[in-house]
Amino acid sequence: MKAWAIGIILAAGVAQPALAAPKQYGGLALSPAGDRIASVEGEGHAKIVLRRIDGTAIGTLDPCPVCSYSGLTFAPDGALAFLARDRKAGTVTLELNEGDQTRALATVKGIAQTPRFAADGKRIALLVTIGAAKEAGAAQAGVRQVGEIGEKNDEQRLAIFDRASAPIAPEAVTPISPAGRYVYEYDWLPDGSGVVATSVLGNGDANWWVATLDRIDAASGTVTTIAKPPLQMNYPRVSPDGREVAFIGGLMSDFGSVGGDVWVVPVAGGSPRNLTEGQKATATALDWTEGGLRAVVLRGDRMELVAVSDKGFSAPLYGGPLSLSAGDGRVALSGNARVMATVTQSFTQAPAIVAGPVGAPKQLTHDNDGEKPIVTARSISWTQDGFTSQGWLLAPVDADPAKKAPMITVVHGGPSAAHVPGFVTGGQTAALIKAGYYLFLPNPRGSYGQGEAFVAANKRDFGGGDLRDILAGIDAAEKVAPIDDARLGLMGGSYGGFMAMWANTQTNRFKAIVAAAGLSNWISYYGTNGINTWMVPFFGKPMYEDYKAYEAPSAIYQIAKAKTPTFIYVGERDIEVPPTQSVEYWNGLKAHGVPASLVIYPEEGHGIRNPVNAADVQTRVLGWFGKYLK
Repeated sequence: MKAWAIGIILAAGVAQPALAAPKQYGGLALSPAGDRIASVEGEGHAKIVLRRIDGTAIGTLDPCPVCSYSGLTFAPDGALAFLARDRKAGTVTLELNEGDQTRALATVKGIAQTPRFAADGKRIALLVTIGAAKEAGAAQAGVRQVGEIGEKNDEQRLAIFDRASAPIAPEAVTPISPAGRYVYEYDWLPDGSGVVATSVLGNGDANWWVATLDRIDAASGTVTTIAKPPLQMNYPRVSPDGREVAFIGGLMSDFGSVGGDVWVVPVAGGSPRNLTEGQKATATALDWTEGGLRAVVLRGDRMELVAVSDKGFSAPLYGGPLSLSAGDGRVALSGNARVMATVTQSFTQAPAIVAGPVGAPKQLTHDNDGEKPIVTARSISWTQDGFTSQGWLLAPVDADPAKKAPMITVVHGGPSAAHVPGFVTGGQTAALIKAGYYLFLPNPRGSYGQGEAFVAANKRDFGGGDLRDILAGIDAAEKVAPIDDARLGLMGGSYGGFMAMWANTQTNRFKAIVAAAGLSNWISYYGTNGINTWMVPFFGKPMYEDYKAYEAPSAIYQIAKAKTPTFIYVGERDIEVPPTQSVEYWNGLKAHGVPASLVIYPEEGHGIRNPVNAADVQTRVLGWFGKYLK
């Protein structure tokens, strides 16, 4: 299910229709020498901006006025590769900038991502999906289920290009990894003989949860399995000496929603070894440099850059109650790990690039210095059942502390995910704040930030301890803010949508609920969604072998206890949580006389991305809470 809650996206992947949005800095990359930064900047058609490490702008790249840019990555000699996507033409071009010259290396008919230079800088690898039928990832709108099902899937494969070659036309792009195998992530071996990758046979959307760690030979494409750990993996990173590969491993509910411990295993194969077992923090990004192994971790309400060793995570090298982002992780590091660059933001501070020596970077950009926060933010911790949870309480900046106000609790997706700070500007979040609502963003058990045991604490207990944590968190919020307990709302998307649907059958504390792409019936969900391998790590067995475990947290079996008015919405082509789950719930509420509204948005996947549809969601959400809470 849709997972990592960056900032405050209030429901599963809802696009935020912007007002006067602050400037964004996407795809941030740092050169290996630590002397140059590249990022994608601008509204509408964004361009690539190059800066020196002191922040001085030294150039702009824009070889394709109709393209969007991504995948920024530097070569050892400072050349910059990036991807230019022409959506109308259906192509992605791998571009190379060398000084004053930018030239095309290869054009893919389909989609592509993650260019990486080999250690000698002479070749560039790229993940390509030739003739893609959909965007990469299970959260994207799925292809229509017509014809013979399951016979044809998009294949993301590894291709390698010689930096010195002439431009390669789409028909000449030939992947080296074998057909039938989907490659998710990879990292070059230092000697250039191949890559280490996470990959799987079959459908890439459905099977990431059972991916293996593999070596792919750069000449023949031969795949050799290194390890098959019984957990999910992200960020494979090879050691500078080529002997080991590190990865983040843990109980994860979505590819891209990264969280777990840091593991290492010999490239030659063997049993992975956990370097950070028992740490009260969650690794969310990883890099292995000449200066050592580095990770970005979420530790309670703080995001931190740390070193990793056999002793676990070091003390913070940099961080705070904020979020960090860079193109290939969360912090971009120089080859020796002495220089860093990242984009920082918090609930009250707009995005800015910071860069410089690790531990003492300086703010380089000041485009957003004039942005005024519309919220105040407070981190809250509380205990329940022996677990300590953390959450964020947001209030309108002009809230009257003497006046009781309604509060909406927002449950993140996942369940393996977390609410982390993000500057509140236009869109649904700002609209709710401006309407006078307090917003409570809990990170109950099952969330990142407290260590892997905390993430695993809601296995086979969805809607149990996690719901108790949320209700206890609301109590904690009411102790520190003028919250009107008679005007509480609840909303969430995906797993958060499940929690919204489920809570309606467990408590009458909420007076209005909004459920986006929620799950109402785990039994019917298991056989109708496109990603059912994600559930086995959480439930322990497939549904067919443990029917009762899946029935127990299904709201539809307890629908007679639901009393709270609920607005439900979902995308027509959602393969993660099919709209039939929302239809079941809506019919159940109507059968029992509970006020309910259901909207299925055309062409949308696991999230509402079309700006017109997103604006409609915002209007309906405001109207629903306004009717029942105000």
